[in-house]
Amino acid sequence: MTDAELRERALKVVPGGMYGHLNAAIFAPGYPQFFLRGEGCRQWDADGREYIDLMCSWGPVVLGHRHPKVEEAAARQLALGDCLNGPGPVMVELAELLVDTVPSADWAMFSKNGTDATTQALMVARAATGRAKVLMAHGAYHGADPWCTPSTAGTTPNERADLVEFTYNSLESLEAAAATAEGDVAAIIVTPFKHDSFEDQELVEPAFARGARALADRIGAALVIDDVRAGFRIDLRGSWEPYGVRPDLTAWSKAMANGYAIAAVTGVDALRGAAQSLYSTGSFWFSAVAMAAAKATIETLRDTDGIAAMERAGTQLREGLYAQAKAHGFTVNQTGPVTIPWLSFDGDADLSTALHWSDACLRHGVYLHPWHNWFLSAAHTEEDVARALEGTDRAFAETRAHLG
Repeated sequence: MTDAELRERALKVVPGGMYGHLNAAIFAPGYPQFFLRGEGCRQWDADGREYIDLMCSWGPVVLGHRHPKVEEAAARQLALGDCLNGPGPVMVELAELLVDTVPSADWAMFSKNGTDATTQALMVARAATGRAKVLMAHGAYHGADPWCTPSTAGTTPNERADLVEFTYNSLESLEAAAATAEGDVAAIIVTPFKHDSFEDQELVEPAFARGARALADRIGAALVIDDVRAGFRIDLRGSWEPYGVRPDLTAWSKAMANGYAIAAVTGVDALRGAAQSLYSTGSFWFSAVAMAAAKATIETLRDTDGIAAMERAGTQLREGLYAQAKAHGFTVNQTGPVTIPWLSFDGDADLSTALHWSDACLRHGVYLHPWHNWFLSAAHTEEDVARALEGTDRAFAETRAHLG
């Protein structure tokens, strides 16, 4: 069954044929919609084409597709049971591992998606403070619930009425936002770095991170780090730990279980009672297989220094792309951590150059994205990155010829 045939069938039974971040309408025409399998840092689409995977399934795959230790742990748990009348012992083991690994974590609660975790974190903050307002950076993505989804379709203004926006990395803007909601701020929610789609990424300024922590302390609000996208790719302890900044609450998901569906909120002791007071649950939130996979993933990242492996691969990729772009006469911007990279073309406001280049990359066996950040995994070896760079080099050449 080809990709085109699957799309035709899907149109009859799925609204629009696809939805959300995989909606075909937001992809260039050359992008495949359906995939057959993944192995290591490679994926094969429904037409059998092989790609070096630089999206890692939009972030969840951090050790490589079908990592043996993760698959073995998941299979062992599945043989015992997955969705039972209560969680397996692995829930306690996973919570203990998170508390041992993350300095700001005294407890952990589990769910399934990043949106679950960010929403749950804000519920804890509101339960603890009795306040309503949340300070959030303009344009930041925190999930797909009505309070945070990028689209307003199907939502009401009231569902966003308690959000007060500020400009990322601007302490002045953050202070001003807090002042407009004086006495009613439950939480400041912030991503570890600015990773808004369609824009160059922006690393956090240490002074901003420390200032956000100080402001939260001063006004009695919870500092919430949305580590859903960056978690386990920058620092296993938490993405702001290198700056000496520890949040009150952290939302985790994506890379947590190498592709198995799980999310978590971790928090400090002072918020334990508020977390306990919530009625926040789901029929599949206590499934044991994903918890076993998460435990194996975190342990493997820790024991093999997986983040260092990703950093080496990301540095090799970044340096290679810079050299290629220069050789072909392009000025490019490469932003974000090397483990969560993105490339944009200077002066490419309509993304026409990026779209042509990314489409050419696909034809040469490299899967990346023109407007969303990419992801590296610990499975990307020096040889894999070199192979990817062969494809990107050909894509640069074709894009230059196309532009004349």
